[in-house]
Amino acid sequence: MDMKELYKLYTQSYQVSTDTRKISDGCIFFALKGDNFNGNQFAEEALKKGASYAVIDDASFQKDDRTILVEDVLSTLQQLAAYHRKQLGIPIISLTGSNGKTTTKELINAVLSKKYKTKATVGNLNNHIGVPLTLLSMTPNTELGIVEMGANHLKEIEFLCSIAQPDYGYITNFGKAHLEGFGSLEGVVQGKTELYRYLQNNNKLVFVNASDAKQLQNSDDIKRVSFGDVIADVIVKFVNSNPYVSVLYENMIIRSQLIGSYNYNNIAATITIGDFFGVEDHAIKEAIENYIPQNNRSQIIEKGTNKVILDAYNANPSSMQAALENLSALSDKHKVAILGDMFELGNEAEPEHQKIASMAVESSIERVYLIGKNFFKITVNNSKLQVFETYENFKEFLTKEKIENATILIKASRGMALERVLELL
Repeated sequence: MDMKELYKLYTQSYQVSTDTRKISDGCIFFALKGDNFNGNQFAEEALKKGASYAVIDDASFQKDDRTILVEDVLSTLQQLAAYHRKQLGIPIISLTGSNGKTTTKELINAVLSKKYKTKATVGNLNNHIGVPLTLLSMTPNTELGIVEMGANHLKEIEFLCSIAQPDYGYITNFGKAHLEGFGSLEGVVQGKTELYRYLQNNNKLVFVNASDAKQLQNSDDIKRVSFGDVIADVIVKFVNSNPYVSVLYENMIIRSQLIGSYNYNNIAATITIGDFFGVEDHAIKEAIENYIPQNNRSQIIEKGTNKVILDAYNANPSSMQAALENLSALSDKHKVAILGDMFELGNEAEPEHQKIASMAVESSIERVYLIGKNFFKITVNNSKLQVFETYENFKEFLTKEKIENATILIKASRGMALERVLELL
């Protein structure tokens, strides 16, 4: 079956699925394979649950004309998404970066949906599977798409751009994330700026933080709209962050529900993009002020006598440093940091964990608890710091030692699942 025929089947419902637990009537099921599963085995189940067709790449699972045999299911999914994107003919904004991608994407969607029928990446489905699924969730009713792109090695953003074919782009920042795959911070910069190169080659436009010299340098030859607090196309001034970030834009104070001064850039970028697409100022303000972070991302939770800053969705040296600086800057009297290992740092794991431990000790934070095999190797010796090799070790400690009347930061890489600490407080 050629792509034109497959696309005709897809347009009968504009729905696809890769998970038999989430089958919708009339959808096309794509039988993806992974290290520990073979989606071909679930094709028949998907059809029984209501899928109209199942795309497979193993002939032994072919049943009838509702099973479509292709050479490679993943490649077919990606090709269908790229084909659909061309048919849509709507503006697509793509964003990437080391930190703040998902929060910024959610903010942008909140603002632009005030004026347009938008469709944005769900959660952090931002890889070689997530980006096609995001595009295929867009229908003829969609007026504007927002596509988040994640990467942990070179050429990945370039490939995702070939599928999403963005008209606009934004890179949140360059930080020490996925060093294992990128090799170095320079590799991170090179990988993320593949978005710039695509936009430049296709005469498209970027949104750039005027305070970030590296971003300005890398976008110098591209059509761009800049934002910042002094010299920029769109002026957004930082007001304060104690604990929530407030900014000044067009004589309006916008009070967000986001903590940490590092969220200023995310808010400023969102305001700039909203302004560019003609969203009215009051609607921009309303959308940002009503946005509440979810999924363990910079959430403030009251737990007994403690105020918890739960930021346990992910972590890398750059985001960990920003979170510690934010906690240290708060005027709260008793401040505690519970930090877990940062993953995917390769050869930089040991020195980067050492730096974070030293930084925490030198801050105004009263007590610091470090959890994980990487942190367990550090050599910092200080009375306010305690190190635990495993979560279970920390759990045992916390059953005897209570934390009370404190502002607590909980931050770690996703694999640490450090939100479990909430149950112990």
